[in-house]
Amino acid sequence: MAKAGRAKQKEADAEYNIAKQVEKMICDVHDQAISCAEGIHRERRILLKQEIGRMVLFFSDQPSLLAPNIQMVFSALALARSEVMWYFRHIGVVSVKSKATRIVPVEIDSSDPTIGFLLDGMDKLCCLVRKYVSAIRGYALAYLASAAERIRFLLGSPGMIALDIDAELRNLFQQVIGCLEKSPKPQGEHVSTATADLSDFRKNWLSVLMVVTSSRSSINIRHLEKATISTGKEGLVSEGNAAYVWSRSVDELEDQLSTHACVKQLYYYRQHLTVVFRNTMFGPEGRPQHCCAWLGVASSFPDNATVSVPEEFLKIGRDAVSYVESLIESIMGGLEGLINILDSESGFGSLESKLLPEQAAIRMNHAAKVAMPSSKSMKSNSDLPLPGNESEPANRDTIKMLEAAVQRLTSLCSVLNEMEPICILNHVFVLREYLRDCVLNNFRRRLITILKIDRDLQRPSVLESLVHRHMNIVHLVEQHVSMDLTQGMREVLLSEAFSGPIRGLHTFEKPVQNTGTAISIICDWYLENVVKDVNGAGILFTPIDKCFKSARPVGGYFAEAVTDLSELKAFVRLFGPYGVDKLDGMIREHLTALLNCIDTTLRSNKEYLEALSAHMHNSRERDYYLKQVHELEPLINFSIQAGQALCFTSLLAEAAGQVLDANTPLLFSLLSDFTKHLPASLPEREDIRRLKTLTNTLGVTTEHDIALVNSILLDMVGVGDVTWGLLPYLYATCMTSNIWNTSAFNVSTGGFNNNVHCLARCINAVIAASEFVRAERKELERQLLSQQQSNRNGTELKELEAELQNLEGITSVEVNIKASMKIFIKCASTIILQSWSDSNRSPLVAKLIFLDQLCELSNYLPRSTLEVHVPYAILRSIYQQYFENSVPTLVLISPSRRHSLGIPLSHVPSRNGQFYSDHTVESGEGATSSTLKFAAQRKSPLLDLESSSDADIKPIGGGVRLSGPLDYTGMRKVSFLDTPSSDGTSGPSPLRRFVMSRSGPITYK
Repeated sequence: MAKAGRAKQKEADAEYNIAKQVEKMICDVHDQAISCAEGIHRERRILLKQEIGRMVLFFSDQPSLLAPNIQMVFSALALARSEVMWYFRHIGVVSVKSKATRIVPVEIDSSDPTIGFLLDGMDKLCCLVRKYVSAIRGYALAYLASAAERIRFLLGSPGMIALDIDAELRNLFQQVIGCLEKSPKPQGEHVSTATADLSDFRKNWLSVLMVVTSSRSSINIRHLEKATISTGKEGLVSEGNAAYVWSRSVDELEDQLSTHACVKQLYYYRQHLTVVFRNTMFGPEGRPQHCCAWLGVASSFPDNATVSVPEEFLKIGRDAVSYVESLIESIMGGLEGLINILDSESGFGSLESKLLPEQAAIRMNHAAKVAMPSSKSMKSNSDLPLPGNESEPANRDTIKMLEAAVQRLTSLCSVLNEMEPICILNHVFVLREYLRDCVLNNFRRRLITILKIDRDLQRPSVLESLVHRHMNIVHLVEQHVSMDLTQGMREVLLSEAFSGPIRGLHTFEKPVQNTGTAISIICDWYLENVVKDVNGAGILFTPIDKCFKSARPVGGYFAEAVTDLSELKAFVRLFGPYGVDKLDGMIREHLTALLNCIDTTLRSNKEYLEALSAHMHNSRERDYYLKQVHELEPLINFSIQAGQALCFTSLLAEAAGQVLDANTPLLFSLLSDFTKHLPASLPEREDIRRLKTLTNTLGVTTEHDIALVNSILLDMVGVGDVTWGLLPYLYATCMTSNIWNTSAFNVSTGGFNNNVHCLARCINAVIAASEFVRAERKELERQLLSQQQSNRNGTELKELEAELQNLEGITSVEVNIKASMKIFIKCASTIILQSWSDSNRSPLVAKLIFLDQLCELSNYLPRSTLEVHVPYAILRSIYQQYFENSVPTLVLISPSRRHSLGIPLSHVPSRNGQFYSDHTVESGEGATSSTLKFAAQRKSPLLDLESSSDADIKPIGGGVRLSGPLDYTGMRKVSFLDTPSSDGTSGPSPLRRFVMSRSGPITYK
């Protein structure tokens, strides 16, 4: 008993040890499966990716071979579907070790790019099968026809005769042959439309298989195979199975595709599906063209719904729509990313930067500094890459990156353009429309982004080049889509430039929608930083360069970098007439406020100005009333700001005119001829006034300043009354302002250091425009009076109209303007010349140059008017020595020994850069303060030419420009002051004594 017990114990121990070993082996296999399954399936996915890719290329190139190999295609689809489903079933799944409680997640890479390749390959294979379904059905029908003959032959073979087949089985074989023979025959193009139902054949063949595989049957499958294999061909069972498979390619082809390639179960893994898509779509190994396959998956999601549960169908449909919208958002984000990569400075911008003229200029400067480049200069030159260096082997990465981005962009656009609409429930997703909206919205955001750089305005020329670069990328996209994206970009630019109807052209009201964001940003910047100079950057207008300059940078640039005529032309080309009208309208509002301030100052000093006009020739009374005029400094500041605004609008109008002439010369010539031949009338008709406003904005008219101020004054109340007749006296009092103490004329800019030359522009425009307004309102009063009198006596009305028309008109307005300008010159000259007897005479020269610039600027003020009060010999000497002693900034002129004048010389630069001491130089004892005398550092050769003939005049060497801003040619100005002045201090105009030289100042005959 004990021995038997010990034997049983040993057997139990052995069994236990064996069970332990088996358990250990199972655990090891389980752990090994957990650790190795991902690698095995990854290699399988890589293999499928390569093979399916080759199959797509092969069958696309040789579609006639698709039908014979359709079963292989179905096998590849089934295997690919199996791998895709395995991937998403196991991603994120956790498992537990057999001998530990530690949870070990299955390491499945969520950025595996092979998933996109498999989905895309499956989609392309399905598309090929559906495309050549006719050929596949034809081949299958031909195979079934030959299969019927082979089965009939095998049934009549000796082996089959030797078998004792019962009547039931023989009858089934005959039905199978009959079904195959009754199948339709392929007839060319009608194969795809043939309705062949081979379900009876498949039913009969399955019945045969059930009989021969039954244990009760006397004949089994082995008997049939041995009886028919001796013929040297396939056995009967093999032929029947093959016919069964091919029969499904005739009437159940779509069902086979849905069976082998359906991935509707991915609906339950849509979150992982979205994550994998975003990680792989635009990755280094991803292909943007695979997006169609990812989107097409959603079309099969509603098939998961149960018919008996309607709510489930709606829920799955909403989830599918959400999935598609999420993927489309990612696709469009990737599209924007590709466009922005190409549009960045490291993209196409790096290629453009190598061709900038600045690089050539920098290299020329380096080459000009030293004859033999030193190591330092070589190092500095090496920092500037030469054009073409990107093609060197060491620098090809950038080009490869750009080529890859271009390839991805074009392929993605081609796929999105060719993709069929995605229909989910009642939602239809058209990818082409999403692409168009994405490109245009990205352009709009890009335009707003590049408007400013580091919170400062981008230069219009740089902005234009960036827009052109972006448009070139859009044109590249446009070549691969069947849409007009250029028209869409024009609409975007128009919406960003349009902020309201153009004055003088449109009569409709501003639409409600919010447009004009970009143009508002630019116009606000120009108005605040250039016109108003709120940052105090020292904005100055330079008449010679036709631009604004600043003492300090305005943001990231100096003012000349953004106000040059070329920059304004770039602004006009970008935003067109809408942008010009917007900026001009904002400056008009600023001018309106300034003119209202001038009107307020004028009316507050009305009493003193009337007294000043009556006592102008009494020095004591004149000085008293000059001191009584208040708010003089604010008046000058307002007027200078107004003149600065007029200068900017003039530059803007000139730029608009040049752009209009370059792009639409016919329209420009039409407007120009209109302004030239338009009959002058007072008051003007409304349509003519609107058209004049338009031509003035577009730079077609010549009197831009006067027309602009006139249009503003017409809307102001009280302009043109008796008070505005005192405007010349008000501006004459500006000669007593302290602003002249700091005014210095600069030869290189043609203006003053404190923008006081803009005051002349304001004076000319305001005085002339006020006279036009006064005449027009007087004419309106006359017409109103005539209308009232017409009801009483028609004859008296005609006589009154004829009399008033003879008295009023454009000619009389011009005469009034000239008279007002003459009053200003006379009063200003009187105030200036009287200041010579004062202790402080330093601003004398600046005031004289200011009056001369006003004569140069105004068409209603010939220099003969100024010649009556200030002989030209004085101005000639001033300009001569300014240009002879020209330095970057000149404050005063050098004194001349030939003409002495009591002026201080503390700030007068000499030729060698020295300055004179602060004292007054006079030529002799008999000299008085009322005698005009100038002193020069050395004798000027031009002053010795008075006794020379014209043939003896020679240009002065050294390249010194000696001509000032004076034009005494009789063609431009028409003098109306040929009679002596009213005070008897001057005789006839001495203009006939002067001659203008083309290369130097005026000389005596």
